[in-house]
Amino acid sequence: MELIAANQATKEKLETFLENNKDVERDLLLEKGYVVEFNGMVEGCFVIDSIDEDIYWLKQLYVTKNAAASLPVLLESILALAKEKQAKQLFVHSHQPMVDVLLEALQFSPQKENAFVANQPDNKGNWWTYNVS
Repeated sequence: MELIAANQATKEKLETFLENNKDVERDLLLEKGYVVEFNGMVEGCFVIDSIDEDIYWLKQLYVTKNAAASLPVLLESILALAKEKQAKQLFVHSHQPMVDVLLEALQFSPQKENAFVANQPDNKGNWWTYNVS
């Protein structure tokens, strides 16, 4: 598994991934995101967006079915990246029960509401936070 800044990824691989995954917000991914390569193919992506000086929001976490088994390792890699960015806190909005289970296993804390994120996504799903340092 390799994390690559989306704007540094091979254009052909990125285009193929985006063509097959229409829900991914292309402009945000290219501006602030990363792609995840497995065996030379882009199989996932995510965006770590700064909310405040040391508070980040993990957005657009997406992996293909081929790479789904690697999600726990990917989440740990994202936490390492957040630490490199000197984040103190990382927020995640989860829409899937399986992701909730993974976040809980990785010691993310559930949140009743999210005071840091303006323009929040719809109310479905759960907010989680992780204290990075």
